[in-house]
Amino acid sequence: MQSEEKFTLETWPTAPERATLEAKNKFLGFWFFLGGETVLFASLFATYLALKNKVPNGDHPLTNELFSMEIVFVATILLLVSSLTSVCAMYHMKNFNFKKMQLWLGFTVLLGVAFLGLEIYEFTEYFHKGHTFTSSAFGSAFYVLVGFHGAHVAFGLLWIVTLMVRNARRGLNLYNAPKFYIASLYWHFIDVVWVFIFTVVYLMGLVG
Repeated sequence: MQSEEKFTLETWPTAPERATLEAKNKFLGFWFFLGGETVLFASLFATYLALKNKVPNGDHPLTNELFSMEIVFVATILLLVSSLTSVCAMYHMKNFNFKKMQLWLGFTVLLGVAFLGLEIYEFTEYFHKGHTFTSSAFGSAFYVLVGFHGAHVAFGLLWIVTLMVRNARRGLNLYNAPKFYIASLYWHFIDVVWVFIFTVVYLMGLVG
């Protein structure tokens, strides 16, 4: 099989993620999957916007400076930088440098773990302020939307780590290159969703 051939930088395809029919089929399946994910997140955003003012006694927690914007801002920077490190990893994948690809994917994982850690800390802070999943419809909508994104981050991290571990001794080939690339695309999707969350939930919340 072509995917089992031994490659060098000179023989490595310029677009290894699409060099085989199997790889192209993986891309097609991934875009169908991503379409479903987009619809799902759109539904969660719509639900949040419909319920964000549904709080007891009209005392909206946003007016009481609920959100820890410093934490959210740092978490946003971490996730955006992780998208950049993922790009660097794919650059080295296209240039048939497996070790550097693994290195930059490792940076991506570390930044993603740091993001999740800050999100858990953020949720803990809100819990102590009385903003819980059952405190109001707003609370339920907030935790479902932001928590669902956090679950996607955790899944993305598990996906990338699994690929790194399984292929640590195999190196790059035309079978696993599309897998790394699609995992990177999924990570970019997670980042884009967070940009919308940061805008709709946090920034729009602060300005009323």
